[in-house]
Amino acid sequence: MSFSGKYIEFVKNKTVAEPEKNWNKILLGFQGNALLNKVRPPKDLAKGYQKLNDLMLSFMAKALGNGSRYIWGNILAPCEIINSMGIRMVSIEALACFLSGYHLEDFFIDYAQSIGLAPTLCSYHKAFVGAVESGVCPVPKYAVTTSLSCDGNLNTFRFLEKQEHVPFTLLDVPYHNDEDAVDYLADQMREMAHQLENHMGVAFSEEKLKETICIENETMDEIAKFYRLAQKHYYPGSLTMQLYMMMGTHLLMGTKEFLDVVKFMNEDIQTYPPFKGKRILWVHVMPFYQETLKKYFDHSEKYQVLASDIVIDYNDKLDEVEDPFKALARKLISNIFNGSYSHKSHVIENLADELKPDAVIHFCHWGCKQVSGGSNILKNDMKQKEIPMLILDGDGIDKRNSHDGQIKTRLEAFLEMIEEES
Repeated sequence: MSFSGKYIEFVKNKTVAEPEKNWNKILLGFQGNALLNKVRPPKDLAKGYQKLNDLMLSFMAKALGNGSRYIWGNILAPCEIINSMGIRMVSIEALACFLSGYHLEDFFIDYAQSIGLAPTLCSYHKAFVGAVESGVCPVPKYAVTTSLSCDGNLNTFRFLEKQEHVPFTLLDVPYHNDEDAVDYLADQMREMAHQLENHMGVAFSEEKLKETICIENETMDEIAKFYRLAQKHYYPGSLTMQLYMMMGTHLLMGTKEFLDVVKFMNEDIQTYPPFKGKRILWVHVMPFYQETLKKYFDHSEKYQVLASDIVIDYNDKLDEVEDPFKALARKLISNIFNGSYSHKSHVIENLADELKPDAVIHFCHWGCKQVSGGSNILKNDMKQKEIPMLILDGDGIDKRNSHDGQIKTRLEAFLEMIEEES
């Protein structure tokens, strides 16, 4: 076993035995991993993905190591306001994924259920709550969440406010997209900025927010360019890199660091050969640990995950000049995860027209009611466009809810089918 493997096993055993005493060991592992990957990046990743890997590992290590300058959020909270204030937001979904690197997700999930959380609740939320309530994860001064896209958001943050006294802002996102709805949500965001000033002791500047949105617009242009290039070029990555792209567009959007990485990826991808395999459009969360999926999609010259809807859940330009709060409100209201599943399906249809994938894979994550209930709507819409689609059931983080044998059988049959149809 490697040194890192031994350290992971050591920390896991210590944490299970004495959870409240081992946060520093977990944090040291994050920091050490970030340093190691900076010095010795993974050779099987394209250089652009190496830089993305370095950015995300460093981001998590620095944010979690500076408790006075980071807050909790859910993945769809408006990170632009937070980033413009020099604060960092760590989403509960991302934190749960990183803690699973110590193979502690089952301990945290079981702990959360032992204190009364429902087995049917999203496992990302259960892992996060278990990490906090077991005493492992220290709490920040503040938190932000939205009514998108998970119905567990409000209950999770309300529970932690009651148990751990972490105040939070809930952004109630209207379903309908009209000016009254935009004004309603923009006012909530202004109040959120005021609350951040009070709780974090950092001044808010509307000019800095406008600068952040300007960088975001440039970043979205670069991301769109990257996906056009990815249609043509082989670019060795991994399922984890799709997770990191999602973190970039939701936790670091509007930062110069993320923009610079995407720009480099656009330069780097053009040095790689043409891709002659099958391109996959992925829908919903990425089970980055799942062995069969890693076998077929990590560094593969035959099958490449072209993009994921959760990475590009909104790709229109934002108006940073008129009113940045209204611009961010429109972004949230128009998000792919707001409203009915028919809205989401329509947006994915447009993505398919732009990206021209050979197939779509829809991953139905345990506890996520919307995707399980709506996946057949998307499958019917993809059938109309003559794009084959596979629905996979599993869990984005809890390995016990993902049966590798079933996934292997269904995935291999699907890949064989799309090969025969070409």
